[in-house]
Amino acid sequence: MVTPVATISVVPNLPEPLRRLRELAYNLRWAWDYETIALFRRLDRDLWEETGHNPVLMLGRISQERLNAACQDASFMAHLQRVCQSFDDYMQAKDTWYERTYGHLPRPRIAYFSMEFGLTESLQTYSGGLGVLSGDHLKSASDLGLPLIGVGLLYQEGYFRQYLNADGYQQESYPINDWANLPVELQCDANGEPIKVSVDLPGRKLYAVIWKVQVGRVPLYLLDSNIPDNPAPEDRNLTDRLYGGDRRTRIRQEILMGIGGIRALEALGLRPSICHMNEGHSAFLALERIRQLMEEFQLSFNEAREIAAAGHIFTTHTPVPAGLERFGFDLIDEHFTEYYQSLGLTREQFLDLGRENMGDYDLFSMPVLALRLSSGANAVAKLHGRVSRKLWQWLYPGVPENEIPIGSITNGIHVPTWISREMETLLDRYLNPAWRDEEANPETWEDITHVPDAELWRTHARRRERLVAFARQQLRRQLEKRGALQSDIERADEVLNPDALTIGFARRFATYKRATLLFRDLDRLSKILNNPERPVQIIFAGKAHPHDTAGKELIRQIMSVARSEEFRHSLVFLEDYDINIARYLVQGVDVWLNTPRRPKEASGTSGMKVIYNGGLNCSILDGWWDEAYDRSVGWAIGNGEEYPESEADHQDYIESQALYNLLETEIIPLFYDRGRDGLPREWIAKMKNSMRILAPHFNTRRMVQEYTEQYYIPAYKRWMAMTTPNLEEGVAYANWLHRLEAAWAQVSVRDVQVPVRTINVGKDMEVVAHVALGELKPDDVRVQLYYGPVDQHGNITLEARAMDMQPLNQNGDGTYQFAAKVAYNTSGNRGVSVRVLPKHELLPTSFLPGIITWAR
Repeated sequence: MVTPVATISVVPNLPEPLRRLRELAYNLRWAWDYETIALFRRLDRDLWEETGHNPVLMLGRISQERLNAACQDASFMAHLQRVCQSFDDYMQAKDTWYERTYGHLPRPRIAYFSMEFGLTESLQTYSGGLGVLSGDHLKSASDLGLPLIGVGLLYQEGYFRQYLNADGYQQESYPINDWANLPVELQCDANGEPIKVSVDLPGRKLYAVIWKVQVGRVPLYLLDSNIPDNPAPEDRNLTDRLYGGDRRTRIRQEILMGIGGIRALEALGLRPSICHMNEGHSAFLALERIRQLMEEFQLSFNEAREIAAAGHIFTTHTPVPAGLERFGFDLIDEHFTEYYQSLGLTREQFLDLGRENMGDYDLFSMPVLALRLSSGANAVAKLHGRVSRKLWQWLYPGVPENEIPIGSITNGIHVPTWISREMETLLDRYLNPAWRDEEANPETWEDITHVPDAELWRTHARRRERLVAFARQQLRRQLEKRGALQSDIERADEVLNPDALTIGFARRFATYKRATLLFRDLDRLSKILNNPERPVQIIFAGKAHPHDTAGKELIRQIMSVARSEEFRHSLVFLEDYDINIARYLVQGVDVWLNTPRRPKEASGTSGMKVIYNGGLNCSILDGWWDEAYDRSVGWAIGNGEEYPESEADHQDYIESQALYNLLETEIIPLFYDRGRDGLPREWIAKMKNSMRILAPHFNTRRMVQEYTEQYYIPAYKRWMAMTTPNLEEGVAYANWLHRLEAAWAQVSVRDVQVPVRTINVGKDMEVVAHVALGELKPDDVRVQLYYGPVDQHGNITLEARAMDMQPLNQNGDGTYQFAAKVAYNTSGNRGVSVRVLPKHELLPTSFLPGIITWAR
């Protein structure tokens, strides 16, 4: 192997009239703009496919003759001019949603940290749903004009590419990404030298360069450690693979993303006011922001902690305790001993920031760290919010489960990325053009009822035909790579039926998602799929984590069934699931199937993508479907029952039977019950209901607007209040909180005076509480009357309400009187209690860990 004395960057030689093609290629707006994609396809359709839909690589490979010919093609040049005009209008727009809504405020800088970003199939910086959601978040932030920046890691090998061996068992390959031929740009200083940042590893520094991916108006900065400045191969290889390596690799990746990410923004002159941690992987960023404040303003850890936390938002995506990111204390000691000393903390104080008890031992939990150091936290669906509040209730002792300060913002999808060109054209014809910019407005979708049934059906049927053709091509390629018999390869062109009811199942192959639930009764499944009058077919896709042998076994089982003579025409598994395969599936299937064990699905977004393409959902009532479902828009498997782990096999039996019954008695008859015109009118009515009712809600425009309204802007206002014109207010708040925590043990409810034990409906009752506050004053606390129905055990249920009590006077014994009146509008047994909470105008929530006192 020869080491070069210099490296030369060879770039496409674009003729002057085509020079803006490079600008278009390096801005991923093309990934959700069909006109720009059509422009690149027009240059060379075959090359567009060969390069994996990568316009940068395409421009590097296309012949000079073809470029010169394009310059002389008046039609192509007119197309280029239209695309450039649209691009300029988009990039320079001044009337974005954000400007209209919050343009009167000083402009914050919001940094969105995620371990993965799924933006386009040619940029392998994602593994699945979390990454695609992150990518869609950036795209909608761009559309809305948010001042947002993405931060993550750039993986030399990305996530693995999947192929199946002759036995149907998943194998992994890791092709190397060539940054010179991808839409990423190295960030350099004024002298043209790469900007580098470093983080501390045991006995050395780890260096990284910064690459930028431009996503419309939003820049995404990705750190890369594969540079000569890191002599150790393990350091250079740190950013090789997404979710690869052992626990030591993972903690170092997360140190680089969290601490290194903050330092990268600092080096770029882009210090954020708000940091959004998308999952706990990036939680170390909170420590670095605290360290910055301490160093620059000579603050104590507690002062810097409270000021920094004002600008931290944490989103949890994990409803299953086993899926949380945790590290042993040995790894924390190895990597953070000097760091926590620089924060002025002891080892135990530092460990307490992330400590989670696992029964016989403790671990350092990244979600716990994020929750403790953030002012706002949310789950990603309403059901997931309830699950998360239960999961993290131990962090907030004494706080009723429904008041744990973890909200929920249901995920969505970026509609322009996932809607088919055909459906887009149809909606342009019949809906208000505002549907493209106001997809979160319910009125926009009311006109779907005016779309002729025949046109909607033909549009969807064309996408099903394209899906079948695509699946056949993919299957043929899979068989050729595997060295299959020529006869088997040729038979790939006979699988599937473009007119048959088509079901899609594609996702990460974790065992709780139960990909093989349909296979519990193969005889019954065979009768369903092979009915000559009413055929049904299923297309599977998805990857199992390289270390998940149980997930790999599910794929092997599906392949075994798909190869049998009985099922080979109607059941297909597509290898190497990625954004491109997902696009064909969600745009072409009739039914999207989802079968997780409730409540283990945080949200899920794949089923949302079919909504906008005329597909229907059939799912367990879990994740987003729990709040989306009603009988007019799709089908539910079961009624939301939850089973203990010990009854998993029984649960699978019950829910597989429910799924078979749904298919046999509802889904298949509805699809094939046609009128004289050949149209399934009732099915089409369900398609329209799904689009009309669900489309306004399950999109990232609505989602990002909610993040802005409920988290970003409130956090920014608190951050500004604490730091403008200096940190005086923030320091005062931190000191108040420190004084509150020190004095809270003195707080008690001495007496609660309830005047009667029986009261008539509609009558008022005044409750008086005598509260000892010690060193605190009434202005420091909220004393609340807590009242509601009681259960069979005599406890107040979670349907209770809380009402602030008003201070009356101070008693001679140093206690204070508080009073409130309550009226009951219905009869029954009701419980009454009193609680004391902290109160301050800069508190994001009154529910702080360990600070709540109840009457006894």
